Amino acid sequence: MFRISQFMKEILDPKPLGPKRNPPGPVVIWNLIRRCNLTCKHCYSISADTDFPNELNTEQVFEVMDDLKQFGVPVLILSGGEPLLRPDIFDIAHRTKDMGFYTALSTNGTLIDDSNIDRIAEVGFDYLGISIDGIRETHDRFRRKEGAFDASMAALRRCQALGVKVGLRFTMTQDNAEELPRLLQLMDDERIDKFYFSHLNYAGRGNKNRKDDTHFKTTRWAMDLLFDRAMADARAGRNTEFVTGNNDADGVYLLHWVRQHHPEQADHIQARLRQWGGNSSGVNISNIDNQGRVHPDTMWWHYDLGNVKERPFSEIWQDTSDPIMAGLKQHPRPVKGRCAQCAYLDICNGNTRVRALQLTDDPWAEDPACYLTDEEIGL
Repeated sequence: MFRISQFMKEILDPKPLGPKRNPPGPVVIWNLIRRCNLTCKHCYSISADTDFPNELNTEQVFEVMDDLKQFGVPVLILSGGEPLLRPDIFDIAHRTKDMGFYTALSTNGTLIDDSNIDRIAEVGFDYLGISIDGIRETHDRFRRKEGAFDASMAALRRCQALGVKVGLRFTMTQDNAEELPRLLQLMDDERIDKFYFSHLNYAGRGNKNRKDDTHFKTTRWAMDLLFDRAMADARAGRNTEFVTGNNDADGVYLLHWVRQHHPEQADHIQARLRQWGGNSSGVNISNIDNQGRVHPDTMWWHYDLGNVKERPFSEIWQDTSDPIMAGLKQHPRPVKGRCAQCAYLDICNGNTRVRALQLTDDPWAEDPACYLTDEEIGL
């Protein structure tokens, strides 16, 4: 995850670098349920409106939570499918908060209504992310359900009315890229203070729609737009957050942007970016799926590291006998091609390895979605 707004504030008001602080444990994105009331075209879990077998029951979820807590996991992101379809979701959420986890809920928003909004507010989620793919017609087409946009926006307003911190999550493809400026305007209109921009990753249903991924030129246009907006908000003192995910080349692209627009801060920002360190799948980002299988992150559902029904997550996560985990935890990672030759490997850390695996059957091949030119990466 790349926090654009933090870097913009650092450009305007640089602070001493200080030592790097590693989190006590990985963030856990937990797909508690695979069932979903929607069938979105870019879904990585390939969910459907049906029950899936062998999902963790409440008692098993609680046992895993105890292990995660003692292992030092700071953050639980409760996801799906659609997590609100789990009958015990509020029991789980209350327990995560009581145990002191930073607790987020990732939802499509269409099931949030007057029947459950009070219970959602009572949990005290630290953050609730609602996925939006564009303005009304575009969103409904991506979500394959008429009225999905209006339902999600109504949910967002209900959350805001009760003080629930809420943000928009947008996955860009070639088919909805032109909607980005309208979504940023929507942020202003609805007074939303967080925007998560996800590059399309090659996993799940997204992998089947690889041909729809944005061209590099469009990606650069989108990043320029987000950089400009985040800087404008930082200058204005607005407390907005712009975050990107699934393409760690964003950090290197920001460095080139800083060299062009704020050259006096380039060295400082480069040091900050090195400290950030780029992709952390298998290190500081983890995933548990609905059946208890552990993955390096949510885009690795085809690759199992072990199952929490059989071994504690804490043991699975530290086991480097698995060649993928050994490579992900290695520094620098054993990447090849352009990634190995890149002058900014210490910033990007080889980007998202699953894309290389999907396209070449080699997890250490160069990332095919790096949108930087050879000149920009020092070749």
